[in-house]
Formats: sequence, structure tokens, C-alpha cells
Amino acid sequence: MIRDALPFTVVDGVAVLDFSGDDARERFDLLLVTSCALAFEEEAVRRVEVAIAASDSARRRALHRAGFRLEGKARGRRLVAGVPMDELSYARLRDDDTSGRLGFTAVMNTVTARKRLISHLLLTDAAGRVCILETTFKPDFELPGGILEVGESPRVGLIREVEEELDHTVSVGRLLVVDWLAPYLGWEDAVELIFDGCEMPDRSIPKLRADGREIRAIHWLEPEAAIATMAPFAQGRLRAALAARKEGRTLYLEAGERIS
Repeated sequence: MIRDALPFTVVDGVAVLDFSGDDARERFDLLLVTSCALAFEEEAVRRVEVAIAASDSARRRALHRAGFRLEGKARGRRLVAGVPMDELSYARLRDDDTSGRLGFTAVMNTVTARKRLISHLLLTDAAGRVCILETTFKPDFELPGGILEVGESPRVGLIREVEEELDHTVSVGRLLVVDWLAPYLGWEDAVELIFDGCEMPDRSIPKLRADGREIRAIHWLEPEAAIATMAPFAQGRLRAALAARKEGRTLYLEAGERIS
């Protein structure tokens, strides 16, 4: 039987579409548009939800075209031919703009890759020693800085992170290093930036205070001694930052290895 709409149930203003069945792919778009229109005819409905197998690329594309935004992934939630597969959750709100440029970018913003962005600071003293932080949550040391928040610029996020870690406001100079971080210990890949904090005057060094939560202690070490405290993939990053400062360049790395 050829259907004109998908069945759905409504609970507390949320309509849940059943996007299963053996409908032809060329009918997916019409089924979604018609079903949303029928669901939103009910004044109490504010939201339409759909759950599909992550492997179902045809239905995923149809949902994107219909203005549905990806909201989550449940690992191993669905059985496909007896094999556990991830399940994706999509939704549309009554007031969502689903047409034109805004509607397209709103959908694509939820389905394209999002990488973590990390900012760190190369801070040295008059003797050329590097400021390196001993953390409370891992054995290797790190430069000041950390993971940025959504919508936060790398420079502003770095200033915030250093203030939280060291109770001090720093000046952020030019960009020294861009490093792609490969997946590691359960983390997905990310991009790290190292900015130049330049030379800190001796009179300012005593003002730095470890927060005691994430940062156990602040160390000022000769470059090679500082490098020895870091994880292997981070060692090349610090070496590159020191070289970039000396050469007046910005260097690109991948997993701590200098590319250009």
C-alpha cells in the first residue's frame, strides 16, 4: 500500500513519527512534509520527533531536506538484522525556519562535524624558562590554557582559562602553532592553538596562583625539562612553539609533528 503520510502519536505536545516501513525512497520527502503538516495542524503540537538507524543514509538525507535537526545519538539502541546499531534522534519545532539559506544552515550545523578547539599559552620568564602546569587529573603537565566553550573566540577563551587556572589576567600575543590532535584516550580529534604569552616580568610571577582544583602546581622549567614533563604528542608542540617564536613564524603540526 502506498502511504501519503507517516503514522504518529502525540504525547504532551510532542508528535513522534514512525519512519519505518518499505516506502520507496522517492516518496520520503513527500511523506515527511505531509506528516509534519498534519502533526502541526494540532494546535497543542510544538515538536515533531523521528528516530532512525544511523546507517540509514537515505532517510537521513530526507530528514535534512525536510528541515529536521540532528539532536543526539543513542549508541547500540537499535537492532538492524539482529545487529546493534546506533540510533539518531531528529526533531523539528513548530517555529523552525525550514526554508531558504537559514533553514539549510540550521540543519547542516547539527549534522556536520564539530571539533573541539583548545588554546594554550607559551609563557616564559626573563631566564627563558617555560611556565608549565602540573594538573590534578593526569600525570603529564600542560601549558596554561584549555578547551574553549561554544561560541568563544580562541583568544578570549585562552584569557578566561588562564584566569581560572592561575588567577591572573594575561596578554595574548600572536599565534605560534596550529596542531591537529589525533584521537586519544577516548577523545575525538581536535585542533590546538598555541599563542605567544611573551616574557612575564619577574615582579608578576608571584601573582600566579594555582587554582587547586585542576592545577596542583605551577613550575618554571628550562625548555627541555618542561618538554620532558609533557605527553609524547605534546612535546613536539612545545618545541614548535619555541621555534615559531624564534623564527617569527606560525607553524602547522599534525599530532605534534611539524608539517609546515
